[in-house]
Amino acid sequence: MNIILLGPPGAGKGTQAQRLVERHGMRQLSTGDMLRAAVKAGTPVGLQAKAVMERGELVSDAIVSALIGEELDQMGPQAGAIFDGYPRTAAQAESLDEILSARGRKLDHVIELDVDEEALVERITGRFTCANCGKGYHDTFEQPREPGVCDKCGSHEFKRRPDDNAETVRTRMAEYRAKTAPILPIYEARGIVSRVNGMAELDGVTAAIERIIAG
Repeated sequence: MNIILLGPPGAGKGTQAQRLVERHGMRQLSTGDMLRAAVKAGTPVGLQAKAVMERGELVSDAIVSALIGEELDQMGPQAGAIFDGYPRTAAQAESLDEILSARGRKLDHVIELDVDEEALVERITGRFTCANCGKGYHDTFEQPREPGVCDKCGSHEFKRRPDDNAETVRTRMAEYRAKTAPILPIYEARGIVSRVNGMAELDGVTAAIERIIAG
């Protein structure tokens, strides 16, 4: 089972990917993480990528493809892959087909977590955490039981992420739409795109994804 999981920042994509990893032994392939790991490990592809980045250039599709190929070879044929942040262009989508096909794999599903932009703005801008233990809260959905006191550790200090503001959220949404616009029609033409309500509660989203991959 090989899937692409799509969703704007704040849609809960990371949580759902982690659940797929835990439940199905799948591997989340994030191109950014793989690049950093390859550079750190000093693999042949990593050294190539490092040289390109040191020149201030963008890492080519060929290098990214080689990284993905290496990762799939290490995983073995039984483990499924979750592609995160790739592909982003029609050329990369074609390249991914070739990488998978060369290893007797194919892309089974493209799952997009659909969100309502206004509701997402509320979800993200309302987030805050205990400054001491990191427990998460929300202005609307989850306030501490005793106002101003963390349920978990009793601290009175809370903080918000500076980028959890409406303007940043809207910018991220626009960037996400621009990145996915080139590839979604390709997969829609194949009939492998499914959309899940990303605004539903976490377990409901997980159950919907499970139904899709169960076929």
